[in-house]
Amino acid sequence: MFSRLSFIPQGYLAVWQKLTAPNGLTTDTRGRPLRDLRISVTDRCNFRCTYCMPKEVFDSNYPYLSHKDLLSFEEIARLTTIFAGLGVEKIRLTGGEPLLRKNLEVLVEMLAKIRTTAGKSLDLTLTTNGSILRRKAAGLKGAGLQRLTISLDGLNDDIFK
Repeated sequence: MFSRLSFIPQGYLAVWQKLTAPNGLTTDTRGRPLRDLRISVTDRCNFRCTYCMPKEVFDSNYPYLSHKDLLSFEEIARLTTIFAGLGVEKIRLTGGEPLLRKNLEVLVEMLAKIRTTAGKSLDLTLTTNGSILRRKAAGLKGAGLQRLTISLDGLNDDIFK
């Protein structure tokens, strides 16, 4: 079973084995099945909400990850396939603001092809601030995105800013 995990360094393999139930499904430290996986596709965001990106940390000099340091779509799909084989059924794409990741529709299409251990489609969801959703919604739906979570950090514009 662990041959699929050959890319994981040996030290981590022992931890992985502890988190795997006898039936091969991944569990948390309390033995509950791990069904959801959150994947951050970027650390960039076009908002600066205080709870997520406080100005004291994320100022104009903050060193965001370069594109080459992000997981590629192929790496994300490979990891998702492995986790789906270990019992994960729901993938939540997040960021930063995930809609800032170029060609995100391509990733969604790749993930939509992956099946759970029961042979079902993954529950693909995306968390966004919604600021550029109008431009992206149709393409994401067409690629296979099933659900959106839109963060509303305030209805009053003065409080929001």
